[in-house]
Amino acid sequence: MAVVPVKIEKDGKWVVSKIDIQKEGMTIAEPFSKNVPFKSVVDLEQKKNVLFITLKGEPPVVLKVASVEKVLQALKKFIIMSCSAYRLMAYFMSPAVRGGVMATNATWEKGAIAVLKTSIWFVSQNKQVSVPLSEVTGIELTKKEVTNKQADVVKIEHLEQGEVVVSYVLCPISTLQILMNFLADATKDMEMTGDELDPVSAQVGMLIYSGMDSHAIENMLSISHTELDKVYESLLELGLIEVVFVRKEVTLTPKGVRFITDSVKPPSQ
Repeated sequence: MAVVPVKIEKDGKWVVSKIDIQKEGMTIAEPFSKNVPFKSVVDLEQKKNVLFITLKGEPPVVLKVASVEKVLQALKKFIIMSCSAYRLMAYFMSPAVRGGVMATNATWEKGAIAVLKTSIWFVSQNKQVSVPLSEVTGIELTKKEVTNKQADVVKIEHLEQGEVVVSYVLCPISTLQILMNFLADATKDMEMTGDELDPVSAQVGMLIYSGMDSHAIENMLSISHTELDKVYESLLELGLIEVVFVRKEVTLTPKGVRFITDSVKPPSQ
């Protein structure tokens, strides 16, 4: 259907090649000479201008393909519509809300939703949006006003560059319930029983969520820096937080003490 120029990683080096995109798969030209049925693809990720295409196998094979955005868009669309994944046709709005504010030009689009191993893909005629499953913070079957009527939708919340982003999926309720079950299973590793945290750790988590820094949390809960560090360690072990930067605690050296004391002395008369 189309032959496009690409670069593919081989033995740690990028090699210039071509891909012949067909309806059911793609053929990679020399020096690879490889035919890849789209049904053999079990995962797809994009990082900048590189596609990571994971193929079935023991162990799985990962193809790294780089090209211009127009080529990657065409390749992604064919892969997502035919790969080995849970997929349904539906209306979606993604992103719908970003940081609590309605996203610019947020509209319902008709397309496909595909749930792969590491991400949820929203694909329409003009849009391709990927939501990493590891960034999903909430999945809910709820109601939303659509054309002046309340309709059943699946609400998906995830983090993107520190902001909470919301997407919606609209289709018949029976299909939404299947989607909910599939998403719940795909993100089950993030579920907790609710008794993993002691009251102080739970409070610290809430204060982090509200935007407080470490110093403000210590003052709010009247705990020491050492006590807060212990709470952070327990939250890190549970995978609930990540380290942004390490705060330094310092004390003056003798040279520092001398400089400070000299600097605050009144000038000699």
